[in-house]
Amino acid sequence: MRSLCIKTNNSDLITYLLNEFRNLDLDHIYFSENEFKLYKNVIIHYSGNDTSLFLSQIASILSFLVIDEQEEDLLKRSILQNYFYFDASERNEILASCFDIMADDFSELFDKKFHLVYDAFYDFLSTHKAVVLNGFVNFRLKDYVSYLDDIVGEAVNRFVIEKEYLEFISLLKLYINSQGYGCDAVHVVFSSSDSLLLDENKNLIVMKDDIFKAKYLSDITFSSNDYILNSLLTLLPKKIYVHLVDDYIDEFINTLQLVFEKRVNLCTDCNICHLYKKAKIPHTEHR
Repeated sequence: MRSLCIKTNNSDLITYLLNEFRNLDLDHIYFSENEFKLYKNVIIHYSGNDTSLFLSQIASILSFLVIDEQEEDLLKRSILQNYFYFDASERNEILASCFDIMADDFSELFDKKFHLVYDAFYDFLSTHKAVVLNGFVNFRLKDYVSYLDDIVGEAVNRFVIEKEYLEFISLLKLYINSQGYGCDAVHVVFSSSDSLLLDENKNLIVMKDDIFKAKYLSDITFSSNDYILNSLLTLLPKKIYVHLVDDYIDEFINTLQLVFEKRVNLCTDCNICHLYKKAKIPHTEHR
C-alpha cells in the first residue's frame, strides 16, 4: 500500500482536493481529512498495484490546484516584489495584462506551466510521503515561479509601452489644441501598402525635409505612416478626411482619431476612395 499526506491550513484548498479525489477514476484508493495542531491533512491510501499511475494522478490534481487556486496570488506576489514602485491601480492593470498574455496562447502556455508543476510534484512524491503545500509552492516550484515572473515582466513592458503611448497622445493633443488651424482640410488616402496626402483641392501634398520638424514628442513610430502624422501636426487642418482604400482601420488610424478627435472623418465610399481602389496608390518619395 502507498500512502500520502497533503498538509495545508487553507480550507478552500482542502475542499478542492476532496472534490477532486471523490471524482478520481482510480480503484483501490481511500482518502480522509484530519485536523491536527499545525495543519489540516488530507490522507490518501492506495492499495493497488500501479504506483506510477497513482502518483501521476495525485501530481496532476495538485498541479491543477496550484494553477487554478494559487497562481493569481503568485502573480500578485511577483508584481509586488519586483515592481513595488507601481501603485495599487497600476499593479491591478499589470495583473490583468498577465491574464491577457496567458489567454493569447492559452493551450501552449498552460501546457508549459502544467508540466513545470507536474514534474516537480511527481518527483517529490516519488520519494516522500507527505507534502506541505505552502512550503512546496514557495521552495520547490522555482521553475514555475520563474516562468510566471517572465509573464509578469512581459505584462510590465506592455503596461509601460501603453502608458507612454497614452502620454504621447496627451502631449500631441495639448500641442494641437494650443495652435490655430493651418488649413481647412487635408485628405489622407490610406492603404496597407502606402498612403498619401491631398490638399483641400485634391492635389498631392509633396513632403519636404522641412516638414519633419520636432513635432514628435515620443519614440513611438508608425513606420511608413510617420510622415502623415508629422505632416498633419504641421498643417493643422480643420478637417481630416481619411479615405480607407482597403476598408481597414489599424493602430495608426486609431491614433489619428485619438489625437485629432472630431476633426477626423473616416470614409470608404466616396469618389476618392473608388478612384484609389481601382488603382494602386502610387509610391511617392516623402522625404
